[in-house]
Amino acid sequence: MAEIKGFFFDQDGVIIDTERDGHRVAFNRTFKEFGFEVEWDVETYHQLLQISGGKERLRHYLRHKGFGKPVDAEEEYELIKSLHKRKTDLFIELIESGSLPLRPGVKRFMREVNDLGPVLGICTTSNERAAKAIAYDILSDIRFDFVLAGDIVKMKKPDPEIYLLALEKSRLKAEECVVIEDSHNGVKSVKAAGMHVVVTTNLYTEREDLSQADLVVSCLGDPEGERGTLVRGNLPFDGVLRAQQLIKYYGG
Repeated sequence: MAEIKGFFFDQDGVIIDTERDGHRVAFNRTFKEFGFEVEWDVETYHQLLQISGGKERLRHYLRHKGFGKPVDAEEEYELIKSLHKRKTDLFIELIESGSLPLRPGVKRFMREVNDLGPVLGICTTSNERAAKAIAYDILSDIRFDFVLAGDIVKMKKPDPEIYLLALEKSRLKAEECVVIEDSHNGVKSVKAAGMHVVVTTNLYTEREDLSQADLVVSCLGDPEGERGTLVRGNLPFDGVLRAQQLIKYYGG
């Protein structure tokens, strides 16, 4: 078995539980500002999460459900672009307000990776501004080797493009890397790139098919805070998943 030399994190739902109370809320506020009588409830947004990328979700919903009033085909591109830009502004405001806390164990785990020396990166199809706000503001005391986000790749998850780019950036082999993901599409993306994958579930993803994941936990866990539960896998687990533990688990 190969030595583990890199850890890559997805962002939304993994680092911060952003989907229900972050992105969804920002989308709904944007619709209201633009005068569209559209509101995505929790279940609707869960269905839309099967489509990777915010602009892609907007386009899909517009074409299949509509925004409550006509939108000319020639106006679609600029409208989607404007909606997504404003939604991102509102989402970043939510992040910077501190109303969206880090998930249990995330900062602790990242500090362990920094201390141990492996490459640490973020790989997300979320907007680059949002990704950098989380990586360089909220997690300013964590050392990241790279942050890959948004339109840096053409194909969204479950396509493996973003993780293949991470391998290129890190100059590591697939078997030397562990990815922390949260969703079915994320797992498919990681496995298509040939890497190991650990899933931390959330409200939206706990019901998804995660059978391809190597390990599934409810969260990474904190010794003095919320501890996780082991959902899938045979790793000894006391409610706190540690970087050194995964290095030994995957590295033999």
